[in-house]
Amino acid sequence: MSEQSAEQSEQAVGTIGLVRSLGAAVPPAAPAPDETWHFGRVVKEDADGHPVHEATAWIYYGEGNRSLVRPVLLADGFDFGHSSLDGLHDDLERGAYPFLGELRRRGRDVIVLGWGDRSASITQNARFAGEAVLRAIAQRVGGTPLVVGGFGMGGLVTRYALAKLEHQRIDHQTATYFSWDTPHRGAWVPIGLQAFAHYLKQLDPYNRALSDLINSPAAKQMLWRHLESVRAPAEVTTEREEFLAELERVGGWPRRPRLLAVANGRGDGSGNGVEAGVPALRSTGPVLPRTVLHTQREGAGAVVAELRALLGEDETATTDDLPECDGAPGSTLASFSVAAAALNALPLAGAEAPVPAVCFVPAVSAVSVRDLDTTELLHTAIDKTDPQESDFDDYRCASENEPHTRITEELGAWLIDRF
Repeated sequence: MSEQSAEQSEQAVGTIGLVRSLGAAVPPAAPAPDETWHFGRVVKEDADGHPVHEATAWIYYGEGNRSLVRPVLLADGFDFGHSSLDGLHDDLERGAYPFLGELRRRGRDVIVLGWGDRSASITQNARFAGEAVLRAIAQRVGGTPLVVGGFGMGGLVTRYALAKLEHQRIDHQTATYFSWDTPHRGAWVPIGLQAFAHYLKQLDPYNRALSDLINSPAAKQMLWRHLESVRAPAEVTTEREEFLAELERVGGWPRRPRLLAVANGRGDGSGNGVEAGVPALRSTGPVLPRTVLHTQREGAGAVVAELRALLGEDETATTDDLPECDGAPGSTLASFSVAAAALNALPLAGAEAPVPAVCFVPAVSAVSVRDLDTTELLHTAIDKTDPQESDFDDYRCASENEPHTRITEELGAWLIDRF
């Protein structure tokens, strides 16, 4: 992929989530921040020729403030390319609930922290999160403690950053840590979709964006099961094992702040209605004849992808004894719908998605109350579980299984009331 086409893809896929349709509308320009901080080196230029640093923080003062007084740090999540202030502001302010605006209305100064590479290693980006925390302390007027957290992967980045500062005996002066739909016990991308992404790259090296994203450092650290290539087994990566070990080395969690979490998935154990072992995506064009991706089912030899190409080798991807994650309670991504839309934009490569969206971050992972090893564990009725079984001091699950990191009043107001 050329630098220009990569930049165009980065602009098109949005800011928070795994993949958005390449036809998604460009978000409107965000208001100019009161301050901008840069961290690390310049890694590239954006489409307008502006330098992109390894991390950038955009600061909006709270109402009535002329400097940092009551800082709240919000870290961006995982996706293609670099963070966009326009996209972040659009997500945080112009959706169902004006999260950023409500914080400012209450006199909170918002530090929106973005990444030069949203798919870079979690520990790499955590270094800049730590630097942002220390700069906020240095510039803050008065002694109000910080609130620090993030969305999706951003919750893991800030969790590790705060824990590492404590491990180094550095006072982060943070009273509250929060995560919004963060995969603390792992995230799920269908194995069939991972296989399909690698198959497309195998057929055409220029069609590699999704495969490269799945094989990025952050994805390998977050995904509960990962597929390196079409014929590889679905497994826990070395990168994930090393990240979890490093997280444990620094204490696992920050111990000084109060720990809060919200999940975009239901807490009553009810799934999203996706059936196991059914077609989720079908090719309708001649380039990929009879290509079908299936939702995950339990059992040995479960077929998750039948990959056929007019000018390529046929492949079949199977799994052994994985839980039925696609239909689990949790936040969703329109993974198959986005894949179909991408194929429909190509000549002779149409597709339909009978199952447009599946679970991405199981609710039990977002509130860190269960692992993902079985279908039964995924469907744990969190609302009826002893809260002490969670790693969090308090948490809230959504009333419905809704898109990953969607900002709603139900979750946003609950969280802000506890800052």
